Amino acid sequence: MARVSTPAAALDVLRLTFGYDSFRGTQEQVISHVVDGGDALVLMPTGGGKSLCYQIPAMIRPGVGVVISPLIALMHDQVTALDRLGVRAGFLNSSISPDERRATEQAAVAGELDLLYLAPERLGTEWTQEFLDRLEVSLFAIDEAHCVSQWGHDFRPDYLRLSILHDRWPTVPRIALTATATPATGREIVERLGLQNARTFVASFDRPNIQYRIEPKQQPLAQLLKLIRTEHAGDAGIVYCLSRKSVEKTAEALSREGITALPYHAGLPSAVRSAHQTRFLREDGVVMVATIAFGMGIDKPDVRFVAHLDLPKSIEGYYQETGRAGRDGLPATAWMAYGLADVVQQRQMIEGSEGDAQHKRLLGQHLDAMLGLCETLRCRRQLILGHFGEASEPCGNCDTCLNPPEAWDGTVPAQKLLSTIVRLKRERNQQYGAGHLIDILLGRRTERVERWGHDGLSTFGIGTDLTELQWRATVRQLLANGVLAVSGDGHGTLNLTEASWPVLRGDQQVQLRTETLVRTQRSGRRTATRPDGVPRTRSLAADMLAAGDREVFELLRAWRADTARTASVPAYVVFPDATLTGIAQARPSTLEELMAVNGVGLKKLEQYGDDVLTIVAAASERPPEDDTDPSPV
Repeated sequence: MARVSTPAAALDVLRLTFGYDSFRGTQEQVISHVVDGGDALVLMPTGGGKSLCYQIPAMIRPGVGVVISPLIALMHDQVTALDRLGVRAGFLNSSISPDERRATEQAAVAGELDLLYLAPERLGTEWTQEFLDRLEVSLFAIDEAHCVSQWGHDFRPDYLRLSILHDRWPTVPRIALTATATPATGREIVERLGLQNARTFVASFDRPNIQYRIEPKQQPLAQLLKLIRTEHAGDAGIVYCLSRKSVEKTAEALSREGITALPYHAGLPSAVRSAHQTRFLREDGVVMVATIAFGMGIDKPDVRFVAHLDLPKSIEGYYQETGRAGRDGLPATAWMAYGLADVVQQRQMIEGSEGDAQHKRLLGQHLDAMLGLCETLRCRRQLILGHFGEASEPCGNCDTCLNPPEAWDGTVPAQKLLSTIVRLKRERNQQYGAGHLIDILLGRRTERVERWGHDGLSTFGIGTDLTELQWRATVRQLLANGVLAVSGDGHGTLNLTEASWPVLRGDQQVQLRTETLVRTQRSGRRTATRPDGVPRTRSLAADMLAAGDREVFELLRAWRADTARTASVPAYVVFPDATLTGIAQARPSTLEELMAVNGVGLKKLEQYGDDVLTIVAAASERPPEDDTDPSPV
């Protein structure tokens, strides 16, 4: 592709190559700064368009842009997607043959590449450094820059050696990008990568198209099935579980229910993981059930929901994982089932983790922030954005906004529970978990209660004014608020804390959140089940369209699936759902009109324009579909 050298170079590349008329957020400022040779640190949410911030400068500046990325398994698809846009790109990693490696190296030396992707461990070799010395490097892009953080689950030791970029090539601009960065993480990136003189760009972390919902965990699999069947039938989604066993069990259960669900965790053979990832990326409507080993760098734009069946360890991790939904800007759901066992388990994991007291204290702070999000009475989005240092108004599109929870005075129940713990400890020097304490408070003469004589305690049976579910919620919230603690004995026993005594004395009130078991459906959104009980199978994007436009969309979607299958690329590489939706609504009849749709650049117009116009014309000549579904769009 010929390089653009006009003052409007960046906007020309955006329009002609990527098919978009305008930049979002801070993209334009970042690109201008890097094109002018400046270093940059870019903090931008998942789905916020980070890649354009280095791709466009690499296409404008002389030479090849070198992208340092930990995502070896995804480099092929990333480069293929760029090739489909007419961007000259290549990659070097351990997955390619010697002949492919030599061809890519020769193309880079000859100036025939705009972008070259490298794994960080490859950059650490003297051979690669000498190879880069032979190139005219336009910029270094450090993608997923939070991998330098030794406190994060994505830590990559090779990232700590990336300060060599400035030491060996001091005149080449560097741009570090991440979607996972609190102010503290941002400072760590600057320090470890030597970016003290870089300009920092912080985009809004708001993803208004994502609806955040957290509900009490009762029967998590049944709750997940309800979410998929009533709201996301036929949609692509990701379900996160804490353990490999839970991943396998959940994937099997969903498959038995007729849902295309695949497991993904580090214990599976690499060939199986790769095959499952490929199916998820290239097929419509696949649900990936995974540990956090899956997801970083996933560019699939039409993931309609991300579900958590276990409590994440931090807001940073949670936000990065939920951000994989709705990258195309269409409505998406971030849903979590959360219960008492999650709190106990996470507290125990911290107590049993490796590291010194400072490390455990930091993990505890991360967990406290996550628990605060789960138990908040405020807008969830407001709390998330505040965690990243961004002020906002209530969003009107999370569960606490749509169905505001009420607070109640839980001081007396808290005192009853704490008193039971005190009596067991003082009178009998015994400690127990939540289940046994609740049995005592409810006056249940279980085998254990009678065997240990706990039916003789003065607190036996004084808690019958609450149900077991309410007691479990009370224990969970007291743990979240630090009024209770989990011991490190591995048995989940409960202990008092310094914050317990003011509550016991009556000096401190305890406000608790009332459990809301029925959630309000998404405003203005069809459910995925018809009134007659017949499940829907069409995608959310189609569900949002008027009847005539929906028919065009489905025809385009079928054509896209065949085209992607023939080319052996993910469907979104041809066109994402958002672009197909735009085409279905615009009904273009000429190539010029098609070019005006967001996501249609010159190369895609050349490749697919005639096919698309043929489909639109044929659909326009057909009678409209019979759409008797009375539910509102």
